[in-house]
Amino acid sequence: MTAPRDIGAGPVLFDDADAAVARLIELYEAGTARLRAAFADYAAGRLPPGRVRACYPYVGIEVMAFDRVETRLSFGFVDTPGRYTTTVTRPDLFADYLRAQLSHLHTNHGVAIEVGVSDLPIPIHFAFPDGIDGSAVLPVEQVRGLRDVFDVPDLEVMDDAIVNGTNNHEAGDDTRPLALFTAPRVDYSLHRLRHYTASDPGHFQNFVLFTNYQFYVTEFIRYAERMLADPASGYTAFVAPGDRVTGAGDDTGGLGEPLERMPQMPAYHLKRPGHGGISLVNIGIGPSNAKTATDHIAVLRPNAWLMLGHCAGLRNTQTLGDYVLAHGYVREDHVLDLDLPTWVPIPALAEVQVALERAVERVTGLSRDAVKSVMRTGTVAT
Repeated sequence: MTAPRDIGAGPVLFDDADAAVARLIELYEAGTARLRAAFADYAAGRLPPGRVRACYPYVGIEVMAFDRVETRLSFGFVDTPGRYTTTVTRPDLFADYLRAQLSHLHTNHGVAIEVGVSDLPIPIHFAFPDGIDGSAVLPVEQVRGLRDVFDVPDLEVMDDAIVNGTNNHEAGDDTRPLALFTAPRVDYSLHRLRHYTASDPGHFQNFVLFTNYQFYVTEFIRYAERMLADPASGYTAFVAPGDRVTGAGDDTGGLGEPLERMPQMPAYHLKRPGHGGISLVNIGIGPSNAKTATDHIAVLRPNAWLMLGHCAGLRNTQTLGDYVLAHGYVREDHVLDLDLPTWVPIPALAEVQVALERAVERVTGLSRDAVKSVMRTGTVAT
């Protein structure tokens, strides 16, 4: 059996977030590289008998007191003493996010950042960021024997118990989750995103728009073309489904071939440095599609997302196409009932609502009173 900790992966304490993230990347790349090499040997029939395993790296802190910390931010601190850990995947993709979070934790609590290798195995499928179709490269008997050699995805460790607040904290156990999603849950969503949207997850930006109307997609593409033609816009590239990339100032049509067939939820990305641009996902019709898309994009930890619908103009006070800024939702679709009880309210985030209302005023040039003629507020039935 290949030992899971053969790369000097004992826990190391850091006082610097950059160094901690660099160590996470080192551990993750070493583990996944070893799995990929072993898989190649397995496919060639030259792997010695026995299991091959590598485990996810983890990051953790230990807080000993009820610290008074900067509370203007909703992240970067813990409110209860204890040991906090989380497993980490794709630290290269999440490097900026991890640096920011760990830097705040270190500053707010004055504690060291611990990095090491967990005992949670990396499934062989997730060792390939672009995905692996074992049936395409292996004979049937090797596909059947895959789980005898490698770890495979386990749905029991890919739930949303942490983010839903339903994970059980056992008495006497001071270890608490440091993140909303475990590494296997993140890996699962990264692979699902590629399948559903035909986009590399690395193209997704921190501001996400969802829609189920093609005319919004068409307008977004036109907007992207205008932004890329403007050197002062700050946008650097536009990515269409299939990872077809058009850079700023590029009039050749972009790199990559257009897809012959669109995915279930095609995604488009207008990119800025630091993932500061906009992603638009056409989720199609149905609240279950919306839940699927948000369940997976949530692991990317975007700054904000917004659904762009279309006012049906069913009341005399409404006009077809009016902008509706929803303050609440009547959850008649029931898609969240298993994750969020119906007695739990889902209020709109005040900061986002105010920003959107001011943006409508600015773009239309209307006063705060006059803007009500084109924008409705209230409760939406979903």
